[in-house]
Amino acid sequence: MNRRSRGTSLISPALLWLLLFIVAPLAIVVVVSLAARGPYGKTVYTFSPTNFLRALDPLYLRAYWRSAWIATTTTLLCAVVSYPVAYYLALRAPERWKRPLLLLTVIPFWTSFLIRTYAWILLLRSEGVINSVLMGTGSIGVPLKLLYSDFAVLVGQVYGELPFMILPIYVALDRLDVRLLEASQDLGANRFWTFVKITLPLSRPGLIAGIVLVFIPSLGAFITPDLLGGAKSVMIGNLIVNFFSGAQYTRGAAAALLIAVLIVVLLVVFRRSLEVEDAYRA
Repeated sequence: MNRRSRGTSLISPALLWLLLFIVAPLAIVVVVSLAARGPYGKTVYTFSPTNFLRALDPLYLRAYWRSAWIATTTTLLCAVVSYPVAYYLALRAPERWKRPLLLLTVIPFWTSFLIRTYAWILLLRSEGVINSVLMGTGSIGVPLKLLYSDFAVLVGQVYGELPFMILPIYVALDRLDVRLLEASQDLGANRFWTFVKITLPLSRPGLIAGIVLVFIPSLGAFITPDLLGGAKSVMIGNLIVNFFSGAQYTRGAAAALLIAVLIVVLLVVFRRSLEVEDAYRA
């Protein structure tokens, strides 16, 4: 067996897995998105772009806009909160405390995301923990309307996606050569400029990975908006779920493909901008 045949035999199981569980389902979604719904709910394969035009109806634009700004805001907040945490874990925490602190970071994964979202309902509702504490201390006279709002969705999203931002940044910072920071300070740079010129650029791969891992799930989220936002905070994920639960499979498939294409386009643009920036720095 020559080298090419050996390589083909080794990669064949992975290719078969990709074809069965990624390419084939995606092809089915494409076919269904180009079909039409018959008079009795039956799918008629007419291969028409009507479903995509309906998915771009102005009626759904508010859901698209809400999905975009909540996903963007969630990503920014996660980055702002996660970077100091990852920085402390990687460069400042005592060695004996690193593993326990990292364990605390991943502990939320031990519990179902659905259960954790219901826990936020207990915290944010009118008779919940937060309003009870504030009213008990006399800080407010009437309960705050925290639940069933975009604010509640944002809180739930940031809480749920935070570990996906902390861990990549921590990995990037943990690999950082501390001698570079010491050399920067020896050459006269203070802590601020050492962070701006050395730490932040070298940790950029972890930050970029965290942005991707947080933004994409946030854009298609549906559990958090459904439970914490209610009918007032419908996002594109909720629309897709409603389409499929209402037996409107063709429209749901079209909306899902539009979001997938949008994510791919954003990733390509993001990668191109990073390549241009790297070429400019070089």
